[in-house]
Amino acid sequence: MVPSARMILASESPRRRELLAAVGVPFRVVPSGVDEIPRPGESPSRFVRRAALDKGEAVALIHPSSFVLSADTVVVADGRILGKPRGRAEARRMLSRLAGREHRVYTAICLLCRERGFRDLGTEVTRVRFRPLTAAEVAAYARTGECDDKAGAYAAQGAGMLLIDRVAGSFSNVVGLPMTRVVAMLTRAGLIRVTRSGPAWYAFAGGAR
Repeated sequence: MVPSARMILASESPRRRELLAAVGVPFRVVPSGVDEIPRPGESPSRFVRRAALDKGEAVALIHPSSFVLSADTVVVADGRILGKPRGRAEARRMLSRLAGREHRVYTAICLLCRERGFRDLGTEVTRVRFRPLTAAEVAAYARTGECDDKAGAYAAQGAGMLLIDRVAGSFSNVVGLPMTRVVAMLTRAGLIRVTRSGPAWYAFAGGAR
């Protein structure tokens, strides 16, 4: 039986909490406190994998018997990583850069349990195209404040969805967690099973809540 205390999300992101909770699996949040910066010449895929692993290992070191799920997401345009904007002016510049063009969203996810020697690490890439935006639309969206703490200065699950023309790949990845991949990881770890009854699709193996 797997108690809920043994599942940890190493992220303070409310979007990730909501996505993971939607699966019906209980967990608790333990922020990693790790703030990664890309190294010179480091590709987006290498950076997010390193960041996700470092976040997971930081929490797993303190909670070695727990399964720790960590993630890192970046928006990439023209090969350049766009982080969280440092103010509204930078948010407007980012949005103007993305307008009418395609960019990519990279998310690496890591599931660790130090006590069991378990590690599963993967990366998801989603292509997102913005519709053309006027300067007034860019300014209006920036004023909502929704872009303040978001990579690439937009939230696909909020009003930012109105900026998007189309998405190729996992939409939940753009929000912060590629849930199909997450569920596959939890299943490989033996943490979840499909429920036979009740409103939730999945439950912890053994039925512990």
